[in-house]
Amino acid sequence: MTADSNPALLDTEGPKGPKGPGAGADPVQAGAAPARGPRARDTRAYLLYAAGKIGGAAVSLFAVLVTSFFLFRLIPGDPVKQMTGGKRVSAEQLAAMRKEFGLDKPVMTQFFDYTGNVLTGDFGTSYQFHAPVMDKITEALPATLLLTGTAYVLYTLIGIWLGTRTAWRNGRLGDRLNTGLALTLYSVPSFWLGLLLIITFAVGIGPIPGMFPTGGLESGGETGFAYVVDVAHHMVLPVITLVAVGYAQTLLVMRSSLLDEMGSDYLTTARAKGLRDDLVRRRHAVPNAMLPTVTLMFVNLGTVVAGAILVETVFSWPGLGGLFYQALSVPDLPLVQGLFFVFSVAVILMNTLADVIYPLLDPRVGR
Repeated sequence: MTADSNPALLDTEGPKGPKGPGAGADPVQAGAAPARGPRARDTRAYLLYAAGKIGGAAVSLFAVLVTSFFLFRLIPGDPVKQMTGGKRVSAEQLAAMRKEFGLDKPVMTQFFDYTGNVLTGDFGTSYQFHAPVMDKITEALPATLLLTGTAYVLYTLIGIWLGTRTAWRNGRLGDRLNTGLALTLYSVPSFWLGLLLIITFAVGIGPIPGMFPTGGLESGGETGFAYVVDVAHHMVLPVITLVAVGYAQTLLVMRSSLLDEMGSDYLTTARAKGLRDDLVRRRHAVPNAMLPTVTLMFVNLGTVVAGAILVETVFSWPGLGGLFYQALSVPDLPLVQGLFFVFSVAVILMNTLADVIYPLLDPRVGR
């Protein structure tokens, strides 16, 4: 068989030149085919990854909705009798109160009513305050954000800074002291530390006089700049309590992440190029070591809304944490359920946001 009789053997070197007006054009620019390749595959994989995380968050929210309704009904005590304050009340009056709050209906009927109301933002009416639950939450939310938000910013910055320095000076005296202190504070219960600070710096002990209020948001009667100073004075001890526990966790995570990066080849290459040690740390090591810390920051950001129930209770802080404790003592079921749902939503949303953003920081995730 000759080349002339087999078209497959003709022109083995490929086309010698253009065959027509657009033969040399880029097929993508010419609109001949849709975009394909690694970038398109990465985008599709990321969208599937994000959709899975959002779907998981929706399932978690439904589980929280169910849990918030049934769990707190296991708390011993009759909320209607608790609302009477121990006074003698007739059976007819108790029955009327149960009917008023819908407690005379079957449990499943109450659950379906509760679910429908929550979807519209209605958490019901508080038993003890006789006010809409959402109004009580919005009333206490600013105090919680002021306290926990201030503590969050401080312990995040302190934890990242100290975690970076201790890891870079691994094994030295400062590293051992900072790590030991962080481990100790991380193990201490926050309410116990708060009580210790109140005894030492609010009540006074030995030569140390009482310098700070024992609790509350303000002394009352102050206006203008004096009011700001008064609130800041009341915030000192609870903020120190939250920062002491929170910074320890951030420090330990940041230190561990940076230690994992310090033996990497790219740091050796950066030093070989003549970069100073502080530049190697700031420009190369710390950005990569920040990834686990970023996740922790988002998780902690969710707990900012949830507040610190024990710390707020110890310092009589008028926030969501203290409100939750009051609601549990009745039990005020609508208020407890509403607060628990809001706390859980904040944590779930922040976790989901961290999961969605993380692949943008580290492309290896979600593929």
